Amino acid sequence: MACRDLPKAAAAADALGIAPDRRTLLHIDLGSQASVRAFVDAFRALGCPLDALVCNAAVYLPRLTEPARSPEGYEISVATNHFGHFLLANLLLPDLEQSPHPSRRLIILGTVTANYEEFGGKIPIPAPADIGNLEGLAAGFKAPIAMINGKAFKPGKAYKDSKLCNMITGRELHRRFHEKTGIVFNTLYPGCVADTPLFRHTPRAFQTIFPWFQKNITKGYVTQELAGDRLAQVVADPRFGERSGVHWSWGNRQQQGREAFAQQLTARAQNQQLGERLWELTAQCVGLA
Repeated sequence: MACRDLPKAAAAADALGIAPDRRTLLHIDLGSQASVRAFVDAFRALGCPLDALVCNAAVYLPRLTEPARSPEGYEISVATNHFGHFLLANLLLPDLEQSPHPSRRLIILGTVTANYEEFGGKIPIPAPADIGNLEGLAAGFKAPIAMINGKAFKPGKAYKDSKLCNMITGRELHRRFHEKTGIVFNTLYPGCVADTPLFRHTPRAFQTIFPWFQKNITKGYVTQELAGDRLAQVVADPRFGERSGVHWSWGNRQQQGREAFAQQLTARAQNQQLGERLWELTAQCVGLA
């Protein structure tokens, strides 16, 4: 378990009945590139094979009035959700490639708010994801720049932009590495987990209204347990290892038995030129260029 808060990780494992001798807890803060690199060193010191990597950490701070910054000086949502996962995935690719497991996978969690195609393009999303032509990244992404497109800071949008980058990165990983490594690279949206602690920084009224709205109006609500089951399918079910470069989505399908489908991504998420440019600029920001 790669976690920022080890006591919370231990408590979660205990609650699920995972015995101490069946788990290893390692510290990682995806918002710190030094922490990501230290985690990779600690993991390799264990001598364990890596069969699958799930990139699921997320920072959502919609009430900020000024951007919070990572130790490297980058806006914290993008630094954690995109830069941290990009660095971790690239550093651990050799470990995945060396695993003897027949279906090695790298899975990144997406979000419907970064892919309006999952609504059929019909439902407006406030402050939708828009990374422009990556003007902010091209300018170095340090203060005063806080948005990928170089425009004015919008904290909720910074989260959506970072998740769009996750989905583009998943496609780019597939394009660059699937054929030569056999690793399966996919993203997924398990449905709206509207009562997760991800929303702990939102107003209390939102924390009450949003789950109700998702349960009764959009019908997109899923429990944390069901979302976990769906993630486990994408990570371990043989059926989900047959295709790479796919965005799996359950959309507004909260019933246990409903199947996922390969969801169309927005044109921006499929734009190869944009994907190559995002990869290049991100690699510069995390010291891999």
